[in-house]
Amino acid sequence: MPFRRYRPFAAVNLPDRTWPDRVVTHAPRWCSVDLRDGNQALAEPMGAEEKRAMFDLLVKIGFKEIEVGFPAASKIEFDFIRSLIENRAVPDDVTIQVLTQAREDLIRKTFDAVRGAKRVIVHLYVSTSKTQREVVLRRDRDGIVDLATRYVGLVRELAEAQPETQWILEFCPESFTQTEPDFAADACEAAIKAWRAGGVLRPVIVNLPATVEVCTPNAYADMVEWMIRRLSVTESVTVSVHPHNDRGTGIAAAEQACLAGAHRVEGTLFGNGERTGNVDLVTLALNLMSQGVDAGLDFSDLPGVVRTYERCTGMAVPRRQPYAGELAYTAFSGSHQDAIDKGLRHQEHRTDGIWDVPYLPIDPRDIGREVRFVRINSQSGKGGIAHVLRRVRDIEPPRGLITDFSAVVQRYSESVGREVSEDEVGALFDREYLDRVSPVRLLTYRSLISEDNKILVMKIKVKGKRDIVVGSGNGPIDAFMHAINRGRKEVFAVASYEECSMGTGSDSKAVAYVAVQVSGHDHVWGVGIDTDATYAAFLATLSAVNRHLKRRSD
Repeated sequence: MPFRRYRPFAAVNLPDRTWPDRVVTHAPRWCSVDLRDGNQALAEPMGAEEKRAMFDLLVKIGFKEIEVGFPAASKIEFDFIRSLIENRAVPDDVTIQVLTQAREDLIRKTFDAVRGAKRVIVHLYVSTSKTQREVVLRRDRDGIVDLATRYVGLVRELAEAQPETQWILEFCPESFTQTEPDFAADACEAAIKAWRAGGVLRPVIVNLPATVEVCTPNAYADMVEWMIRRLSVTESVTVSVHPHNDRGTGIAAAEQACLAGAHRVEGTLFGNGERTGNVDLVTLALNLMSQGVDAGLDFSDLPGVVRTYERCTGMAVPRRQPYAGELAYTAFSGSHQDAIDKGLRHQEHRTDGIWDVPYLPIDPRDIGREVRFVRINSQSGKGGIAHVLRRVRDIEPPRGLITDFSAVVQRYSESVGREVSEDEVGALFDREYLDRVSPVRLLTYRSLISEDNKILVMKIKVKGKRDIVVGSGNGPIDAFMHAINRGRKEVFAVASYEECSMGTGSDSKAVAYVAVQVSGHDHVWGVGIDTDATYAAFLATLSAVNRHLKRRSD
């Protein structure tokens, strides 16, 4: 690989950094840029209907700042913003944000688009990196500062001409992470002064984007803390960050930037955006919730959010996406399944209300996810099988039987070469244990009691032929085994027996689990279910016997 073509990132010198010792205790201000940054990254940008559905979704989630578009970029953008304002679709507590480059015609058209809005953030950006200055804008440092000052001044003049709207300037030194820190600070200071920021009537947002993520998250946090120390940050100045995800660390960059003092984060649902995307605000918010911090956003119906997002954008949420992905809470591994299964049972008895289950950082039910944590394939183990049987059959078999049945499921999964559904697991259990009525089938039985023993008279069918067998013993199961063993070379003996009830009241049934030892060697499990506990025990014993006879014939 031609690694020598690339230069290492020159990190800012901040030996007395303070952010690593801080702890997140509150959420940042959130700004969704789904309708602008997210929309421009789509192969087929959203139409008016999709944009409105997305806007309504963002409002429902709880975003109070929403970048609604780049009105000078296209008529669709302009008309959509006008429709929001004219139809009074923007709630009083929501501020819309619009983006514009530092060009007079674009700025004036932007103000035309938002005329009549109650509160507007005008997001003005100027590229500041050395490469952008020299290759794209062909201006030196002074030229960039002059550009920022002149057009911030124009924004101020146009804002003053529309006093019915509350105006907020957002100045963005685009490609901030690739800009010399001292120059980024100079450009931002010039913009703050040109805006004449001060007090609640003249607020300004200084947005420090990782337009291209070129450094590790800790280096980004250092740059943010360095800038906050350098800037004239007062109550009227908000420091915002807009991390992209080129290195795959956008989440960490945003979290560490907030530790470094950033007040606000711009991003998108599920990280949609140019190249590898923006920072994912869903993950950021739910990360906070997992630490006991109120994120201020409502993702209690995350599946509904996913559906609207996918319908509006045409994008798909990856199956392993944090929190939202189809498989985000799913365990296929046997050891993971066992830990989750035990953790869920322990959780049922907690009285402090705290969630603490292995492998599940939050309770999926808190975000509207189906309670299906365990899915079965050839890698699954006993804990997962036990969990599924509780769900689909409402039974808790003994560990020995679970071990036995796990092998059955594994063989089946390997034979079909795919995941096994819960319904399939239930059907396999029925077929393997409950439906074992051949070659020996119990038709009826009658108990007689003598002085010393219980005598059992049974009508059975063996390979289609009816017969009557009699057995005796110190109990019904002992008598049953005595009858079954008559005339056989192999000797069956009950090695283990458990019985419990299923359901309550008149509909309750008994479920019996029997391990039968064959001629002192193999243990074979059987299961029986019936309203009559004794009959259930007989069925379980025959289930084991028939399973053994079937294996021997195979």
